Amino acid sequence: MADMVRVAVDAMGGDNAPEEIVKGAVEAVKEKDNITVILTGQEDRIKKELAKYTGYPADRIRIVNATQVIGMAEPPVAAIRSKKDSSIVVGMYLVRHGEADAFVSSGSTGAVLVGGQLIIGRIRGIERAPLAPLIPTRKGVCLLIDCGANVDARPSHLVQFAQMGSIYMENIVGVKNPRVAILSNGAEEDKGNALVKETFPLLKNLDGINFTGAIESREIPAGGADVIVCEAFTGNAVLKMYEGTAKVLMSVMKETMMSSLKTKIGALLIKSALKNSLKTFDASNHGGAPLLGLKGLVVKGHGSAKAVEVKNTILQAEQFSAMKINEKIAARLQEQPGEEGT
Repeated sequence: MADMVRVAVDAMGGDNAPEEIVKGAVEAVKEKDNITVILTGQEDRIKKELAKYTGYPADRIRIVNATQVIGMAEPPVAAIRSKKDSSIVVGMYLVRHGEADAFVSSGSTGAVLVGGQLIIGRIRGIERAPLAPLIPTRKGVCLLIDCGANVDARPSHLVQFAQMGSIYMENIVGVKNPRVAILSNGAEEDKGNALVKETFPLLKNLDGINFTGAIESREIPAGGADVIVCEAFTGNAVLKMYEGTAKVLMSVMKETMMSSLKTKIGALLIKSALKNSLKTFDASNHGGAPLLGLKGLVVKGHGSAKAVEVKNTILQAEQFSAMKINEKIAARLQEQPGEEGT
């Protein structure tokens, strides 16, 4: 059997906590026998949820009590510093002290980002830790890096994002020699803002990655690249537009199919094939967004995550740990000059 991976999970984080978080944890340990889940949060509430389930390996789920909860609207730095007994802080310290191999949260993005930097710290040589979600495309998935952590990035940051993203896609997704592109408003090298123009030649001359040039946002859904490099302001805008467009299209399709008897019959005939096709564009199937470049693994799930996404994020963390991605990033980047995490 593979080595046991210990995943700390913030049971109080997200819109559907703790119900969906606990359910996802139960499903994760039932699916894989080398995962132990450590639920951090208010013990009485977690126990109440666990009592709803039977037939799962209860010895591989344990609770670490944390009396406080960091709200979505709280100032992240103040919350991390003042709420030492929150489910996020307690979970991150489990990783820092080697009592867990990974931490998963669907709670406050800001608090997770700040906690990752202040509590766990960056790998030596890593200047900034980016959030990197997998997003669905016609050809499978691509990695959008950064989508929310560093809105004021420098060219050297984007260069490291490209390197970390390439390592992630090759080892976690299995894409050999992944195509790396920088997000711009045109394919030409002289297009883009000052950041893109300055970063482009650095990526072009960088050994060890398969840089294919610039990519426009309309090319992302078609699978125009495997790693999309950008700063977090642009990346987050792309991600939210991506998610919003998918929801609108799904709603319009449903309304159209239910608009008449004729379309209802047609919908019934294609239901199975359509369901399978649309499943590939369901973000919940791809887990959360890892915060790459830290000394320990932190994965941020959607705030609205249901049990299936929680389960997949836990499984994602197990795979990340098993493939030793942090070690590979450190080996590739730690000798480069940069700021060290605290």
